[in-house]
Amino acid sequence: MNHYYPSIFSAFTQKQKMLAILIDPEKFDTKTLENFLSKIPQSTTHLFVGGSTTTKLQTEETVTALKKATQLPVFLFPGDADHISKEADGILFLSLLSGNNPEYLIKQQIKSVAVLKESTIEIIPTGYLLIDGGKQSAVARVSNTSPISQNDIKTIVHTALAGQYMGKKLIYLEAGSGAKNRVSNEIILAVSKAINIPLIVGGGIQSEKELQQVYEAGATLAVIGTAFEKENYNHRL
Repeated sequence: MNHYYPSIFSAFTQKQKMLAILIDPEKFDTKTLENFLSKIPQSTTHLFVGGSTTTKLQTEETVTALKKATQLPVFLFPGDADHISKEADGILFLSLLSGNNPEYLIKQQIKSVAVLKESTIEIIPTGYLLIDGGKQSAVARVSNTSPISQNDIKTIVHTALAGQYMGKKLIYLEAGSGAKNRVSNEIILAVSKAINIPLIVGGGIQSEKELQQVYEAGATLAVIGTAFEKENYNHRL
């Protein structure tokens, strides 16, 4: 079994930058896989697979196709305990710390144990914080939770630190798919200064300039999803 977390933590300690492309199985067409892989940036280090309303079959088909076609590690970014494929290399074992819905704090995690304990997937405990991106995200709708305001930096920092104190190995700041406003540089900087574990930032990153700003503010790993789906992707990022 491969162990991918040490490389992420090493990138964090050495101030190296990583890039994940987030693939929504609902929108992914395995027939165009070769074209898809030819478009991803050379700097891509991970492929994340997940969506709030995808199905188990869609997830399985996407992960299987990717594993056959690329050497990049494929991580699950699950929206539900049913969205698990044993073919994946790793899973971000998410706990939605920004919400008060026990279903996504612990109940979904318990439901996933029966499958995970019989797999060789690397499990990486991840504190997941939904930040207001200017529009209702699928995560907020499905989880029935509210994002934290971008103006409430103190709460964001304290929530991230609480995640670290609970033993999370990653903190993930998420503005939501297709966010109007990505997580601000001020928030990223404040969180990155407060925690001593790797920081992931995703949602609403629309350009190479914004990507670099996210890194400079302190993210170890940036995640791009919606922007990559657009036909003019190569000209914008």
